[in-house]
Amino acid sequence: MTKLRLTTAALIATAVAIVAVGAPAATSTPNATKKNLVQTAVAAGQFKTLVSLVKQAGLASTLSGKGRYTVFAPTDAAFAKVPKATLKALAADKAKLRAVLLYHVVAGRLPAAKVTKLRSATTLNGATVRIRVSGGIVYVNGARVVKPNVSASNGVIHVINRVLIPPAS
Repeated sequence: MTKLRLTTAALIATAVAIVAVGAPAATSTPNATKKNLVQTAVAAGQFKTLVSLVKQAGLASTLSGKGRYTVFAPTDAAFAKVPKATLKALAADKAKLRAVLLYHVVAGRLPAAKVTKLRSATTLNGATVRIRVSGGIVYVNGARVVKPNVSASNGVIHVINRVLIPPAS
């Protein structure tokens, strides 16, 4: 993997972690929570890296606002798989970090029932992620959704097991 891809992977992982930090542990109905995406990710406790990166990238206010979003959020364990040098490089390049993090976010609230009917989705960074269902498990660009439908007041989080890397531009 080239340095650019590693850097991109680190940025995406960071962005997703920041967004997911407030996610509650249990699946809930869309209007059952008053916490926004960032607060939900923080409350979950497994998205410290993602939340930190989201804040560094200046995306916390967007993901805390009134817009509706779906976040494919990598856990801290997923970020741990990304080389430290890549994460450091992403943290040092705000534009790349934003690109990686936004690659984990889709406009609109897409619960699992809708996601499973899609073959792809366009992310906020403009690139498309592939969606596949196999044996009842949802995969986004090969990352497995390990926990779907974590509800927030302004969207939904689907927890994934690896950081998504946007295609090279």
